[in-house]
Amino acid sequence: MAPLPLSVFIIVKNEVDRIGATIAAVRELADDIVVVDSGSTDGTQALAASLGARVIHNDWPGYGRQKRFAEGQCRHDWVFNLDADEVVPADLAEQIRAVFADEEPAHAAWSIAIAEIFPGETRPHPWAYVLTPVRIYRRDRSTYSTSPVHDRVVLGAGVTVGRIKGRIHHFSVRSLGDQLDKLNRYSDQQADDLDARGVTIPAWRLYVELPGNFLKAYFGRRHFVRGAYGFLTAMNYAISRHLRVAKHYERRVTTPRRPG
Repeated sequence: MAPLPLSVFIIVKNEVDRIGATIAAVRELADDIVVVDSGSTDGTQALAASLGARVIHNDWPGYGRQKRFAEGQCRHDWVFNLDADEVVPADLAEQIRAVFADEEPAHAAWSIAIAEIFPGETRPHPWAYVLTPVRIYRRDRSTYSTSPVHDRVVLGAGVTVGRIKGRIHHFSVRSLGDQLDKLNRYSDQQADDLDARGVTIPAWRLYVELPGNFLKAYFGRRHFVRGAYGFLTAMNYAISRHLRVAKHYERRVTTPRRPG
């Protein structure tokens, strides 16, 4: 089947072990694949280019800004955002084709469920928690937020959102250690964002952030269905949320006050 008039854009850094599967799954779906790299040193750029992607360098400006930059490099008005650790399975690709079967899709934005696949799994657990963000949209009617930590699509006036039934497969966890390193770095950026926005989180949150977010992940996001590994990933999530508040608090109490 002919590819759709659709651009896929992916932001990356050091994803040589995962980007190949991501690109391969959409090569026949879209005729324009854009990879925006922020300084990989592991050969990500060469692999992506060998698979037919247009590789563009852009220094890291934050999540939302990088996705907006990538969105702007696309050739088509219809764009599909994927992360480097996400794979479009065949059934979802067919459902996306069905959306574009008409000359113009019924909605100017489409949400897709994203389900994690943990190490040792070959497919998402049937009861896995899913997020359903907008991932396919017309970039002339909506655009990514410029937030450095929140990468969401800001819908234009009058834009309605349809839902594509399939699920993106999200291979987000390389290992528990790698996950915790990533979450630790992200908590730095979250603390920076709180400072930039002038937000103050009260100190009492230090005592409840870890247990509260463990319960949120383990039960609310159904990590418990993954057994012991789900317990461990829920702990990682809770630790990262605690670190966000702890780093924010530390900055408040250690930064010298200006005389006044």
